[in-house]
Amino acid sequence: MHATELLLKELEFMNDNNRVSKQQEEFVSKMMKTFDIWAIFFMLFFFFFFLYAFNFLPSFSTKGDNTASMELLVEENEDPNRIENGIHVRSGLIVGDGYELVLRHCGGCHSHKLVTQNSADAKGWTETIRWMQETQKLWDLGGNEAPIVAYLAKYYGLKQKNRRAPLKNIDWYEL
Repeated sequence: MHATELLLKELEFMNDNNRVSKQQEEFVSKMMKTFDIWAIFFMLFFFFFFLYAFNFLPSFSTKGDNTASMELLVEENEDPNRIENGIHVRSGLIVGDGYELVLRHCGGCHSHKLVTQNSADAKGWTETIRWMQETQKLWDLGGNEAPIVAYLAKYYGLKQKNRRAPLKNIDWYEL
């Protein structure tokens, strides 16, 4: 039995004349239609949230090989391995010894921008790799680890200044 019918029966029971007025019936009908629309909306919302949360929507997934999705961004006549001014265009990585390893190993789980926006010395990059292996299920890099760390430390090593120098000898005025 539909919820509207149940509500109408309840109103009939409560009404002195055992009849539901036309206004009451219209009101209940409108309320149930509104309820049905909201119920459908929330079911769709939770359905798509479930798909997103468990990575069933491939366009939102950050796991797996990024190269397949990256190829969609490259025009058909464009070389996916194009290098301009010492930068691998598709990934943004600086071209140097070991960049192919970083391209393959790092891009398998996350964007290469995560590499290019960070900086660390060899010890810091090694610690980052260990953290990814312990918590993010990064595989054992084996003999590739040393060239990857060397590349990262050379091209994405510690920056001289990460912040501006502290202000000194400033004559502050009162507001």
